[in-house]
Amino acid sequence: MSGRLVLGLGGTVDYEIAWDAEVLGGLAREYGLRRAELTASAPIDDERALVAAILAFVDAGAGGERFVATSQIIERLAERFDKAVTLGGTGVRAGLALERLGIPSVQHLVSIDDNVRRLMPAAITWVCSATEDSLDPHLIVQYPVGTRIALDDGVIVSEVADRIIFANDRPNREMAIAPELATALRGARAFVISGFNTMQDETLLARRLDDLEIAMRALPRDALVYYEDAGYYRRELATVARDRLLPRIDVYGMNEDELQEYVGRAVDLLDPDAVAGALDEVHRLIPAPALVVHSRFWSMSVGPRAARYRESLDSAVRMSATRHRLGDAFGAADLADTDRLPRHEAGSRVVAAVHARRADAVGLAGRVVDTSHPTTIGLGDSFVGGFLVPVVLPTVSARRRRVDAAGEG
Repeated sequence: MSGRLVLGLGGTVDYEIAWDAEVLGGLAREYGLRRAELTASAPIDDERALVAAILAFVDAGAGGERFVATSQIIERLAERFDKAVTLGGTGVRAGLALERLGIPSVQHLVSIDDNVRRLMPAAITWVCSATEDSLDPHLIVQYPVGTRIALDDGVIVSEVADRIIFANDRPNREMAIAPELATALRGARAFVISGFNTMQDETLLARRLDDLEIAMRALPRDALVYYEDAGYYRRELATVARDRLLPRIDVYGMNEDELQEYVGRAVDLLDPDAVAGALDEVHRLIPAPALVVHSRFWSMSVGPRAARYRESLDSAVRMSATRHRLGDAFGAADLADTDRLPRHEAGSRVVAAVHARRADAVGLAGRVVDTSHPTTIGLGDSFVGGFLVPVVLPTVSARRRRVDAAGEG
C-alpha cells in the first residue's frame, strides 16, 4: 500500500510502576543506602543497585536508560508497586500516538507475546523477526516534581519530573531484522529507525546494519528516513550505526539527555549561549541534513534542510505536549486544546537566540503544561509520531497553515 508509515525497529512490553516515595525510601533504608552511594553509572546487578540508580536519577533531576543484569531484578522491584502493563519502543509509541488520529502504521518488531497481541490496536499491523514468544519487560519509573525520599543520612527532593527506563531485553539487544521488512518498505512514505541503542555487540550490530541496508533498498528514494538516537547503552556504538546510516538519514533526532551525553557536559537548557554552543557542537559531530533536538522547554532543528520540517516540528511539539498532559487518552480535539496553551517564555528566548546565531535553525518553544499528573514516558516517541503527521497528511497541514494565517490577520 503506497504512502504507508513503517516504524521500527523494536517494540517492548513495559511495566509502568506507580510512583511511591515511601516504598522506595523504605527499600533505600532497608538496604542501608547512603547519599554517597547513589550512582546511575555502576553496574545494576541486584535490587540494591537498581534502587541506588533510581535515587541517583531523581537526585540529579535527570532521565535516561540503563541496562540491568537480569529481568528478574526488574520483576522483583515491579512487584513492590502498583503497575500498568503497556507497549513501548520509539516506533510503537509513535504509532500509538498516530493511531489516536486515525493514522495507521506498520511496525517492525523483534519480540512478540500475548501482551503485544492484546494491546496493539487493530490499525497497527506488524512484521516480526521473532520465531517464538518471549517477555523481557522494561521497567518504567516516572517521578514527579517535588517528591521527597528519606534516606538514613538525608532527604532527596526532585526539582523536576522525568522518567527512567531499565531493561535487559535480549531480542532488542540482538535486533534481528525480519525478512518481510523489505516488502513493507516498498511504497513507504516514511521509515523510522530506532532501537540500535540497546545493542552491545559491535560485530552483531555491523551484521544488523548490513541486513537493514539491504531491506532499505526497497524504500522509495523520496521516502523520509527519521532516525531517533534514543541513548546508546554503549556510546561508542552510536558512531558505528551513525556512520553507516547517515548517508540515508533525512532527520536525526535526539532528546536533551542525549544532547548532553554527546557534548560531554551538562547544558543549561534555558541559557541561550549554552544551547546554541551545544547545537553547534553536536551538529559538527552529526552533520545530518536536519538535526532535531527536543526538550521540555524548546525543540530545535538545525542543518541545510531544517526549514522544510517547520510544520513537522510544530506538529511534534503539539503531540508530545498533549501526551504530557493527558497520557494515552487524547484525540484530535485535545491537540487543538494544546495549541491554546502558552509557549514557554524562557524557551522562546532560547529559540530566538539560536535563530539569530544560525540561519539554518528552526525552533519552537514548548507548551506550558500545568497538570498534577504529568506523563513523562514516551514524550520523545510521541514527538516522533507528531513529526510524521504532516508527512502523511499534507492537506491537513496546509489547511492548518491557512487557518493560522487567517488568525494572524
